[in-house]
Amino acid sequence: MNAAVRAVVRRGIADGHHIWGIARGFEGLVRGQPTALSASSVANILMTGGTILRTSRFSDFRNPEVRAQAVAALKQWAIDGLIVLGGNGSLTGAYELHRLGVPVVGIPASIDNDIAETDYALGFDTAMNNIVASVDKIRDTASAHDRIFVVEVMGNRCGTLAVAAGLACGAEAIIIPEVPTDFDAIEEQLKATYARGKKHSFIIVAEGAGDAHDVAQEIARRTDQEAKWVVLGHTQRGGPPTAQDRLMAALFADAAVDALIQGRHGMMVRSQRGDIGLVPLEDVVSGHKPVPLAWKTLAEILAR
Repeated sequence: MNAAVRAVVRRGIADGHHIWGIARGFEGLVRGQPTALSASSVANILMTGGTILRTSRFSDFRNPEVRAQAVAALKQWAIDGLIVLGGNGSLTGAYELHRLGVPVVGIPASIDNDIAETDYALGFDTAMNNIVASVDKIRDTASAHDRIFVVEVMGNRCGTLAVAAGLACGAEAIIIPEVPTDFDAIEEQLKATYARGKKHSFIIVAEGAGDAHDVAQEIARRTDQEAKWVVLGHTQRGGPPTAQDRLMAALFADAAVDALIQGRHGMMVRSQRGDIGLVPLEDVVSGHKPVPLAWKTLAEILAR
């Protein structure tokens, strides 16, 4: 997110615009004050996680009267265009502002990578690399002690992060919300792994599909092997962004500023098959992005 903020600020200033930051998202639109952002104010944030603008979950924004207050505030501050950086909730809010006449463009940011109409959302690659790095460290213990490890990752309603990380980690099984958990199949997969001489295994569980502790207990009962469990939690969301996220942040921000300047409002910047483009926010908020189940199948094949 910081890489995107930096790029928006410096690209906008380069075109002669004044750039303002609104802290704490939509709550800041209603209850806060904008802060002028200069090129120097976004120095040295490219490599930092999180967001200097901070954020909040502002459920009051579902209220039409509260959204009207946000529109009034933007007019009062003489802000001509708004770039909203975030996930499905933020982009839905952006669409509602668009419907009220606010010139707005969205940038997709979600470690779940569950935003419709785009192949990529900011944060996904960083989160996946954090998971892989953690699993690689846990692997040392798993290998030394001949253990099964169940690793719980983020993904309350979407299993894409778990599937991608599981494939990258060489997990024997991946448990996600979109697919009913088949413990018989997992047991068979683990026994096949042991039959060819491997003594440790990994199971990746998306948080919305089950509790790592419960899964570990069930696996231990079925296999008579010791099964440990780890919840990675918010370690997945922090740390320096990867080169991929920094690159995509710059490209998304550049396209978002261009869209506002050209009067192409009510849009979200997207990446499809490597190309950066725009898609109506209406299509984004009404759409659904399926989890790549073929990746899950491939991970299980490669782990045999």
